[in-house]
Amino acid sequence: MSGPAPLGVVVDLDDTLYPQADYLASAAAAVGVAAGHAGLDGAAVHTALRSELAAGSDAGGTIDRALLAVGVPASSLAELVPPLVAAFTQHTPPRLAPYPGAEEALRVLAEAAPLACLTDGNPAIQAAKVAATGLGPLLPVVVVTDTLGGRALRKPHPAGLVAVAAQLGLPPERLLVIGDRPGKDVAVAAAVGARAIRVRQGEYATAPDEPRAWAVVDTFPAAAELALDQVRALARG
Repeated sequence: MSGPAPLGVVVDLDDTLYPQADYLASAAAAVGVAAGHAGLDGAAVHTALRSELAAGSDAGGTIDRALLAVGVPASSLAELVPPLVAAFTQHTPPRLAPYPGAEEALRVLAEAAPLACLTDGNPAIQAAKVAATGLGPLLPVVVVTDTLGGRALRKPHPAGLVAVAAQLGLPPERLLVIGDRPGKDVAVAAAVGARAIRVRQGEYATAPDEPRAWAVVDTFPAAAELALDQVRALARG
């Protein structure tokens, strides 16, 4: 998917700008504390939840399965799960360190081209992540797909990218998307005829390159350098 030369850049958040495993570990610890307050073995719940999240952070029902794994009866889930879900969704991590070089690469991108972030997830959680990375001032536009119509509009549905394009004042096909997941970030770019750079890092680092990206690199700074080359080449004429 080559797409036309880009006028703006859109970056994913989780596992693109920072390691999502760090957030999940912090949130799982918060759930463990809440489980202890509820009279459960908090340490055991924490361990079980980390195991469930490691098996696939996109899967629903992770807290339910963690409780079942530590011996909580299924009949007790309806009472115990909601406050633990609240502990997860309301968790505010104190700090999420961006990947090495990501902050400076993002700063250079922000100075060279219209820049936005497109991310899936609970809006409160995603906002807390952006704040904890300290990258918010470099991301003038942040669109959380769930605010547009819930999970059904998460990537690769093009609605989020179309919304980003509208806020940037650019045609969707003139955006370049940088992200870690072929099935989401590359696919959403393909859905509007735009280019995408896949970054092989995080939970989906070994996922197949399907659909194929315009370019594949191993770090966000490398992706940003490629994006800058494209934007600057177009500016030169």
